[in-house]
Amino acid sequence: MALDSIDVQILNMLIENGRISYTDIAKEVGMKPPSVIDRIKKMESDGIIYDYTARVDYRKMGFDMVAFVGIVMDNPVYIDDFENIFKNVDEDIVECYHVTGDFTLLLKVITKNTNTLAGIIRKLRELPGVASTNTILVFSTMVNRVHKI
Repeated sequence: MALDSIDVQILNMLIENGRISYTDIAKEVGMKPPSVIDRIKKMESDGIIYDYTARVDYRKMGFDMVAFVGIVMDNPVYIDDFENIFKNVDEDIVECYHVTGDFTLLLKVITKNTNTLAGIIRKLRELPGVASTNTILVFSTMVNRVHKI
């Protein structure tokens, strides 16, 4: 689906505030709400919009540890299976990227403390194909913003 400037405006408003009303979007883009709804439904059916989420301050809920774990795989055959494998390791693994550079995979982990992080790393090291891990602890978040189009 090719996006026009109105679609981009609508997407940026939804990215900024996923709870914005169709009426408010319609006012901003100069359309009637049913037309805005049709555009949003089309972007959903095309897979451009695939989820609506809330941004959460995990530290206020007791998850005081944010870390990135770089994983070096010893055999590329395990990479395709890793997405299914790591889902069974721990729900504190919130993102997994296949990357270039020193690591094969880069995971983002949000967990309660060093003990729970150590348990996750121990489980990861036991997975087939994991040659080594390297953990980077996050002291603070300098920038945390949504990417607009």
